[in-house]
Amino acid sequence: MIVGTAGHIDHGKTSLVRALTGVDTDRLKEEKDRGISIDLGFAYMPVEGLETIGFVDVPGHEKFIHTMLAGASGIDFVLLVVAADDGVMPQTREHLAIVDLLGTEQGVVAITKADLVTDGRLAEVEKAMRDTLSDTALAEAIMIPVSTVSGSGVALLRDEIVAAAHNLKRRQTSGRFRLAVDRSFTIQGAGTVVTGTVLSGQVSVEDRLTISPSGLEARVRSIHAQNRPSEIGRAGDRCALNLVGPGITKTAIGRGDVVCDHSLHAPTSRIDATLRVLGSEPKPIGHWFPVRLHHASAEVGARIVLLADEPVTPGARTLVQLVLERPIAAAAGDRYVVRDTSARRTIGGGSFLDLRAPARKRRTQERMAQLAALSSSEPRQTIEALLAVPPYLVDIGAFARDWAMAAGEAEALSESLNVVQLKSDAATLAMSMESWQRLRRDILARLRSFHADNPDLLGMGVERLRAQLEFRLPAPACRAALNALVREGETVLDGAWVRLAEHRVTMTPADERLWKDIEPLLGGSERFRPPRVRDIAGLLAVPEGEVRRLLKLSSRMGRVHEVAHDHFFLRDVVAEMVAVMDEISAAAEQGWFTAMQFRDRLENGRKVAIQILDFFDRHSVTLRRGDLRRLNRNRLDFFGNLSNAVTAAARVLSDAQRSL
Repeated sequence: MIVGTAGHIDHGKTSLVRALTGVDTDRLKEEKDRGISIDLGFAYMPVEGLETIGFVDVPGHEKFIHTMLAGASGIDFVLLVVAADDGVMPQTREHLAIVDLLGTEQGVVAITKADLVTDGRLAEVEKAMRDTLSDTALAEAIMIPVSTVSGSGVALLRDEIVAAAHNLKRRQTSGRFRLAVDRSFTIQGAGTVVTGTVLSGQVSVEDRLTISPSGLEARVRSIHAQNRPSEIGRAGDRCALNLVGPGITKTAIGRGDVVCDHSLHAPTSRIDATLRVLGSEPKPIGHWFPVRLHHASAEVGARIVLLADEPVTPGARTLVQLVLERPIAAAAGDRYVVRDTSARRTIGGGSFLDLRAPARKRRTQERMAQLAALSSSEPRQTIEALLAVPPYLVDIGAFARDWAMAAGEAEALSESLNVVQLKSDAATLAMSMESWQRLRRDILARLRSFHADNPDLLGMGVERLRAQLEFRLPAPACRAALNALVREGETVLDGAWVRLAEHRVTMTPADERLWKDIEPLLGGSERFRPPRVRDIAGLLAVPEGEVRRLLKLSSRMGRVHEVAHDHFFLRDVVAEMVAVMDEISAAAEQGWFTAMQFRDRLENGRKVAIQILDFFDRHSVTLRRGDLRRLNRNRLDFFGNLSNAVTAAARVLSDAQRSL
């Protein structure tokens, strides 16, 4: 169990921790000289029959509230301290508000310096504290008068803390590992050591981890958990990790960083969240209100973007979007606190709902339904709720990452919910069986209607179909759904087109005979510089209009593409050229290549190469910047599956080599 102190300056927090543990947590020279706590202090109390209880002693001065917040995150039990002579003071109230906002529900109140006042004064302080606690989770907390001078009440307070530790439900260790760093230093002979509270999961010696948000990678050389050497550190432990790796130094890692499992490294700077504004706030919170956001041990500037129309009045709760000045490492459900930019008062706090909040359309009815679904603290209930609102699907991998779930846990959960899993290279999407059947019927009905109206077309454009569907699916989700229907044998995907499996486009016998004469002229060694319509007409002694008509029909059927006026290329050849560009782009600086490089690989003329590249520009397969181009990797499958074209690209290179 981790116990965190809270209370006003000079109310005896550090003295009380010393009386309980025998450890003086004021370790800095300045703290000794000034007689106040400035930074976080740590102490441990071994208990027979229990794991060691850790203490985080926080400074009470108003100037160090940001430090107090770094220590208060992740505690299990609060030791709220109030001096009998002073009574309830400003930082007593602010520390209590912070602890309440962070969701700490267990604690005890220690009324210190009890030997300096009368019984009547003790009764007054107890009543004042009870009134102060009345609207918080600690309303029923036990109050114990103590004196660190005489020792009165210290044993009783220790017994109360130990009893709470016995009854504490240990945090789940099934999730992935996260540790919020509050100190980073060097030990001679060991190297860099970071300390913090383990927020979730567990870590073992020799594990490889990531420092987020920087992305540095590290290996765990050794572990101290609850101030003792250990092979593992688990959720709820105070841990010291000795880290090694390229770039790992005490200055490269600092307070606010999170040491985590590799799969969790996905920093965010735009988060949708709940917000409760404290009743002590002097006026309503308006749109784009500037604050200092505190999460775990991190502090960062942020803006509050309201998701409601009206300003948030003191004491009210609402939904907001937090736009951060720099990314942080976080998980869904994490608690946070916001303070004013001058660091004089705590404004409020809440919990994170969505770490990938949209910058646009954040107030739509659909978005509000999604946030309502995300408001549950239970993953199963959250997934069920998300599957019931647009877009009716959940990215299982992203959900597991943002909720810090263990490997396979989210997949097992989705399988237990009897959902359909739509798999693609980028993600595994879950959709309820009812929604999937609705989507399936919609897709097949629209394809049947399209084929009836356009019997001579190969298929319907995927993007056109997606725009017409009842479910407004993102492009990757639509492609995954179509792939699922392909696996079931109901549809066929051909690059940017989709058709029913039974749909066939046929030519008349006369057109087929003419096509068999034309096709060889567009392929073979001359496939990258095929003859134009007038040239084909001359070679075959066929009227130019007839050749043009047939090639236009073949284009609608998906056999060829009209790259330039009257200049047709076989569909497979166009896919080959995409693969060639992919190879050139991979070898070029930042992926940018020239028309000359493309021309040389195809052994083509400059004019034809430019026409081909202009064709790809029009279809957004390439992105142009002056005379340079780069592939748009989101459109690589527009003219067919790139992986199927790789061997064709190799053939291009082989042909070029044979010609040398």
